[in-house]
Amino acid sequence: MTPTGKVLISGASIAGPALAYWLHRSGFAVTVVEKAAALRGGGYPIDIRGTATEVVRRMGILPRLRDAHVDSRRCTFLDADGSEVASLSPSTVAGGVEGQDLEVRRGDLATALYGKVRDDVEFLFGDSIDTLDQSGHGVDITFHSGRRRTFDLVVGADGMHSHTRESVFGPEERFHRYLGYCFAIFTMPNTFGLSREVMMWNTPGKAAALYAVGDNDELHAFLTFHQPEPPGAALRNPDAQRDLVATVFAGAGWEVPGMVNAMRDANDLFFDTAGQIRMPHWSSGRVALAGDAAYAPSFLTGQGSSLALVGAYMLANALATNRDHTAAFAAYERDVREFVAMNQALVDNGGARLFPTTARALEQRNTMLRGLVTMPSGTPRPAHSALTLPEFAPMP
Repeated sequence: MTPTGKVLISGASIAGPALAYWLHRSGFAVTVVEKAAALRGGGYPIDIRGTATEVVRRMGILPRLRDAHVDSRRCTFLDADGSEVASLSPSTVAGGVEGQDLEVRRGDLATALYGKVRDDVEFLFGDSIDTLDQSGHGVDITFHSGRRRTFDLVVGADGMHSHTRESVFGPEERFHRYLGYCFAIFTMPNTFGLSREVMMWNTPGKAAALYAVGDNDELHAFLTFHQPEPPGAALRNPDAQRDLVATVFAGAGWEVPGMVNAMRDANDLFFDTAGQIRMPHWSSGRVALAGDAAYAPSFLTGQGSSLALVGAYMLANALATNRDHTAAFAAYERDVREFVAMNQALVDNGGARLFPTTARALEQRNTMLRGLVTMPSGTPRPAHSALTLPEFAPMP
């Protein structure tokens, strides 16, 4: 690979722009294709923890993200009738470190990343990869728009339901590990006077949360429920999603009926299953995957954005260190796989404990939460910082 090698990245959310930044620093000519017509702003809050905090520091966007830090003050858990079970600092619940970890709107992180690369990288918004053909000399791409280009390498950073992954590695079912939950996220008016806090209501197998990011008049609403098998048809039909959620939460207490009504009217409903992507390899020939496309850990871990940032850094560093892309992709997997495995294992180690599925498990969780009230906050989870970043290598 020459320092002027051409790389196509599919996806302009988090892993894509982060990878574009580091590849450009190495001398690659980078193109990012994104099916959305423009950068997607706003969005629900995401976390940046441990090793990922060092990545954004090295990118020079840490001060900006600190300014955008949500700084939630309180997480209140409620039982079936809406009475308080416990009120805790968010870092106590999430296993983060107060004053070090960051929580920002997903769109604020995406905008900060885009701002670092928009003048140096070609962006193709409103387009996507239609066909992808590898040869010994490159990857021939036909875009949905009809344009044709050839690149030295292609990286799929196009999310959990990656089209790039399906084109090269096969259908999602081969790599998707369903975790037994569905969730709906949407915004609704803040008529509750909530400020910088989360309120979460639970009954066995069901949870509803209202998330006030700041002091504004909008809330992020979450409706999560246990579902033994993924709801195949609903995943592709927004009306079916709304009907399914309304049926599951029929008769629920607290503010849930109003949340279901708001979901019916929401124009930003996002519905999906909680799942992970687990693959034996993250590359094939000249095509590699990064972020959720390769190793989505699920929202239950709170580590999706952090894995995307760290994986992008390590992939770019491997390509800068190794002239041969085959060796680079092998180094990327070797150096990142254990970090990914530790973070995906957070689900098995209790990452789903906030959403118990039985009355007994819910009471055990509530007892644990009451015990945490008197505990000091800020005990980091080892998985968050299990990888030490190498210094970024210059192009060989």
